[in-house]
Amino acid sequence: MSDTRAEAARLRLPDGEGLFVPRERETDMRTRMLTICIVLVVVAALFSVLSMLNVGISSASLEGLVPADVAWVSMAAGLVMLMTPALGFFYGGLVRQKNLVSTIVQCLIIFAVASGVWTLWGYTLAFGPSCGGVIGGLKYALLKGVGAAPDPDYAPNLPALSFYFFQMKFAAITPALIIGAFAERIRFRSLVAFIVVWATVVYSPAAHWVWGVGGWLRGLGALDFAGGTVVHVLAGASALASAVVIGRRAGDGRPHLPCNVPFVVLGAALLWFGWFGFNAGSALAINAVAVNALVTTNIAAAFATLSWMAVDWYVSGKPSATGAAIGGVCGLVAITPAAGFVDVSAAIAIGVVAGMVCNFVVILLNRTALDDTLDVFACHGVGGIWGALATGIFCQKAVNEAGADGLLYGNPKQLLVQALAVVVVGLWAFVTSAIILKIMDATLGLRVSAEEEELGLDLSQHGEYAFRTE
Repeated sequence: MSDTRAEAARLRLPDGEGLFVPRERETDMRTRMLTICIVLVVVAALFSVLSMLNVGISSASLEGLVPADVAWVSMAAGLVMLMTPALGFFYGGLVRQKNLVSTIVQCLIIFAVASGVWTLWGYTLAFGPSCGGVIGGLKYALLKGVGAAPDPDYAPNLPALSFYFFQMKFAAITPALIIGAFAERIRFRSLVAFIVVWATVVYSPAAHWVWGVGGWLRGLGALDFAGGTVVHVLAGASALASAVVIGRRAGDGRPHLPCNVPFVVLGAALLWFGWFGFNAGSALAINAVAVNALVTTNIAAAFATLSWMAVDWYVSGKPSATGAAIGGVCGLVAITPAAGFVDVSAAIAIGVVAGMVCNFVVILLNRTALDDTLDVFACHGVGGIWGALATGIFCQKAVNEAGADGLLYGNPKQLLVQALAVVVVGLWAFVTSAIILKIMDATLGLRVSAEEEELGLDLSQHGEYAFRTE
């Protein structure tokens, strides 16, 4: 018997076809199944009663809806949804094979968990009536009053449900970005608990500050077209905290090569495709701003791909497929806050700088004791920081009247506001994430055992193989 199979047998994990229930749980399997059924029935009944709180919307309140905008935002939401499983393949290809399944399924489950949190209370905490500019009120809890009628504060041309649905995709992919920092060593149950708390405590308030009507950073004039600060700086800083708190992977400490380069390239390509909905959909209408966002998104990603590849080629002598894929993602990250505020020339500059700077940061951090497994901070954190600051440099009202002129167009204050937003959101994410993780480590335990980590999370957490060789 191979070492892996011997260890699997010792830990009572599957060693044949299909899935098996651990032997120590076989005797009470029926009791557990009955308990789960009862709990699910009770929960379903509870939410059926609570759903009656959501009052109907009269047809007279539907004035102002624009069918073309509704169709575009609905399609854009679907594109953004695609990004979460795409991220799973992107991350999954980068880890070792024994952790490929766990990485992909983590992204899938995070999408489901975050969707639930956003529906029940996250949306109202982010976009409900502001409480002192810090957090949204509970007016829209359980989507009460969120229906076919438009919300004049956010999208008077769309049903309120469309705006909720589109924003839900952002709330779902943001925590999924973080898992790359502690890939290959976290307990699945602890991950699920962390996502629930993080989406509530960290993401929803930050989204309100920047995007919510009455949010204090929005009131100062901070610009974030599609989530450079709210999504990428927030996720990048949280990832940095996660890597610090959870610690390094076991083993010799040497970097490991990706287990599946085609998965990496496929994931990056699907992310690139979905990002058109991410950025252009944030115009919340099919108009000139949306078209501008489509174009600047593609340009920045293309030039970041080329600049990352150029650095790889110069430093290591070969242009790697993995590096090109990562570079493209860094360009997408950097253009996100600026896509609807800057022109084509600015998008080129943003992409070129993003590819080079993120690559340099990866090289530098790999020489430290920090084990950010998939370089989430270097790519999403640093890319998001650069994108937010670049917005303050290159934005212009000639592109989007709802924006502002930046440093190059006579308004240096905008760069200062962008820098403040980056610092505040970054510190908020790092500190609160570290506190949450410390508490969870003391209660649930964050890391798998050394034996489980050596075996791989695919088997130890999910009882499955990525590929069978016999």
